[in-house]
Amino acid sequence: MSIGSAGDLFPMLAMALALRGAGHKVSFLAPSQHEAQVAAAGLAFHPLPVDAAVLDDPELWNARKGFGVVWRATREAAARLPAFVDTLPAEEACVLLVHPLALPEADLCRAARPDIRIACALLAPSNLPTVYDPLMMGPHRIPTWMPLALRRWLWRRAGQSVIDPVALPGINDARRQRGLPAVRSLLEWMFTVPDLSIALFPEWFAPTQPDWPQPLLHAGFALYDPEPGRAIEPELARFLDAGHAPIAFTPGTGNRQAAGFFACALAAVRKLGRRAVFLTPHREQLPANMPAGVMWRDYVPLAALLPRVAALVHHGGIGTTAEALRAATPQVVVPLAHDQFDNAARVEALGAGQVLPSARLTAARLERSLRQLLSSPHVAAQCESIALRFGEGPAFGAACAALADLPLPMQPVRP
Repeated sequence: MSIGSAGDLFPMLAMALALRGAGHKVSFLAPSQHEAQVAAAGLAFHPLPVDAAVLDDPELWNARKGFGVVWRATREAAARLPAFVDTLPAEEACVLLVHPLALPEADLCRAARPDIRIACALLAPSNLPTVYDPLMMGPHRIPTWMPLALRRWLWRRAGQSVIDPVALPGINDARRQRGLPAVRSLLEWMFTVPDLSIALFPEWFAPTQPDWPQPLLHAGFALYDPEPGRAIEPELARFLDAGHAPIAFTPGTGNRQAAGFFACALAAVRKLGRRAVFLTPHREQLPANMPAGVMWRDYVPLAALLPRVAALVHHGGIGTTAEALRAATPQVVVPLAHDQFDNAARVEALGAGQVLPSARLTAARLERSLRQLLSSPHVAAQCESIALRFGEGPAFGAACAALADLPLPMQPVRP
């Protein structure tokens, strides 16, 4: 079960195809706008309702309020999971592989059918709260010298003030209706639900922390190309060949509020004297008149584009981050909310790029970051070194085997 945008969908599609390839019967639940992509993969698709207004909510990309927007927008879809599980043959063994935000509903499924096994697909390291470094509280990096006890207190405060007031009323109402005990803290309870956690990122990107739930398996980046082998279309290919490698800019496919991002991008490349490729499906947020050295496309496969650009400026989504690391493309990460701050911190720690938080984004700062990035032999060398780590590919075989071998009956794993 996937919830959210294409960035949430693609890793789950990669896992679903691996499971089907291992001989398992796979049903795929996802928001209805992804039907064509799931159908193209040849998977049985079960549509979930979509809150289309969420992309226009001004608080979606707010570092403090964004969680509440996403949580409310995904509740109707997540609530469909128990009804779907009720339709499955009771005599067939069943494993639910779900997005973390669907874990409360997966637990309701197991209350009705105790033989069900639950696995959580962790799309990014920040899906798992930890008191260890790098510790990001939204855009704020917690100093390395801060004691663990104080870090735990910060997480409790974040849960009490930001997460629990939004999430727990609905969760506990659904649990009361089924005679289940109330949850006191979402962060403390949520990861006791799965029988297995699968990290869809490699250990070199985010090593296992002592306070992460067990058992946990690192499957690696689950990169999925909906059109493998698709060549860059001729007009863009001619543009790429017409001069020095351009700089690519994308704020993410789900971001409809990126007019300021692209205005800064245009001003920065003009000052640098560089060409650019702007990627967004929402043309209305681009400057009305763009110079000849800037090309807009609604979508280009990053796997095909990134090896041909000088740098990538992006929002810090985990899929985009991973594609840039695989392509050895230097990055300027401009995080806004959600997992993006943590992903950005890890890119910077690896030496593969720089971080420029969205709240501090100006054309002058972006120009300066790009100038430093493009002239740094250290960053170039680090990017090449990291790209070599993608040679072995993800450990999907181990993940599929672990899912199939989960013992019955299941009990929640207590970290």
